[in-house]
Amino acid sequence: MPEHVEPARSAHPVLFLILFLPLGITSGYVTVTLAYLLVHAGASVTAVAGLVALSLFPQTWKVVWAPIVDATLSNKSWYFISAIITGALMLATAVIPPTLANFGLIEILVLLFNITMSFNCMAADALMAHATPMDEKGRAGGWSQAGNLGGAGLGGGAGLWLAQHVTNIWTSGAVLGGVCILSSLAVLFLDEPPFAHRGANLAQGLRNIVREVWSIIRQRSGLLVIVLMTLPIGAGAAANLWSAVAGDWQASADLVALVTGVLSGLLSMLGCLAGGYLSDLMDRRTAYAVFGVLLALCAMGMAVAPHTPAMFVVWTSVYSVVLGFCYAGFGAVTLEAIGAGAVATKYNLIASISNIPIAYQTLIDGWGHKRWGSNGMLWVEAACGIAAVVFFALLAAAARRPLQFSIGAQAPGAGRGA
Repeated sequence: MPEHVEPARSAHPVLFLILFLPLGITSGYVTVTLAYLLVHAGASVTAVAGLVALSLFPQTWKVVWAPIVDATLSNKSWYFISAIITGALMLATAVIPPTLANFGLIEILVLLFNITMSFNCMAADALMAHATPMDEKGRAGGWSQAGNLGGAGLGGGAGLWLAQHVTNIWTSGAVLGGVCILSSLAVLFLDEPPFAHRGANLAQGLRNIVREVWSIIRQRSGLLVIVLMTLPIGAGAAANLWSAVAGDWQASADLVALVTGVLSGLLSMLGCLAGGYLSDLMDRRTAYAVFGVLLALCAMGMAVAPHTPAMFVVWTSVYSVVLGFCYAGFGAVTLEAIGAGAVATKYNLIASISNIPIAYQTLIDGWGHKRWGSNGMLWVEAACGIAAVVFFALLAAAARRPLQFSIGAQAPGAGRGA
C-alpha cells in the first residue's frame, strides 16, 4: 500500500499554483508562441503538431529518471536547479529566429528545456503531496493544474504578444524564462518531505522505490487507473493547435494571443479551481470521466458553429474552462493514488502515462486536419474522447469496479494517479 503521511505544515494552495507555473509556461511557449511564429514562417500544421508532440516526449518518459529525484538531493534543490536551467534554455530558444531553416535547432532546444522541466515537476509533485491532507487532494490538484494551465496562457499569450510587439524577439523567452526562475521562491514556504523511502545506500533506496511503485501496479484499482490514463479522455489536444488553425476562423494574431493566451489561462484556471472542488465531492475517477465527455461536446459545438472570429473566442473559451476541469480531475486522481514516500516516481509513473494520449491525440488531430480540415480535426477528437470513456466504463464494470456517481463518495486513497 502507498504510504500516507499527513502534512507536517499546512500550506496555502496558492503555493501549488506558483510551483506549477513553469510547466505551463514552457508548454504555452511551444504550443502558442512558437507554433504561431513557425506557421507564419511557412511550417505546416502537421510539422507544428510534430513539434508539440516532441515537447511532450519528456513528460511521457520522465518516470525513467524520476527515481533520481527520489533518491538524491532534496526536492527544493532539484526545483531550484531545474528552474534555472529551464529559464536559460528558453532564452536560448528565443534568440534563434523562428524560420524554417532553424526548425531543427528549435526542435532540439524545445526537447532540452522540456527535459529539464520534468525535474522541476517531479520536485513540485513531492512538495505538494507532502503538504496536502487526503480530504483536500482535489483542491490541491485544482490549484496545481491552475498553475499549469494558467502558465500555459502566460507562456502562450504573453509570449506571442511580446514576440509581435517588442523589437527584440528574444524578449519573450527572457521574460518567460525569468518567471520560471522566480517561481522557485515558493519552495521557501514549504516543508521538505521526509526521506523514509531512502535506504542506507543508493541501491537500497532504489529497491524501496521499486517496491512502492509495485504496490500501486499490483492493485486492481491502481491498474485500472493506469489503463484510464492511456486513454484520450480530457486530453485537450486541440488546444495545442488553436494558433495553427486560427486562420480558419479569420482570427488575427492579437486575437489569438488574447484568446488562446491570457484569456485561456484565466478561464482554465477558474475551471481547475472549480473542478478540483467538485472532485472532492464525488468519486474522483467518475469526475475525470464526466469532464472528458464535456470536453468532447465542446469540440463538437465548435465544429458545427459558424467559423467566425466571435465563435473562435466563444468556443475556445468554453473549451478552456472545461479543460481546466479535466486537468483538475487528473491532479485529484493522481494525488489520491500515490500517498507519500517516493512521490516523484509514483506520481510521474502515472503522469508519464497520462501524457501519452495528449501526444498521440495531438498527432491524430493533425492527421484529421490534413484529411478533413479544422472541422474534421474537432470531430475526430470528440469521437476519440467519447469512445475512450465508454471503453473505460465497460472495463470498470467488467472488473467489478463500476463508476460511482453518488455525491460524497470518496474512492480509496491507494494506487491512483494521472
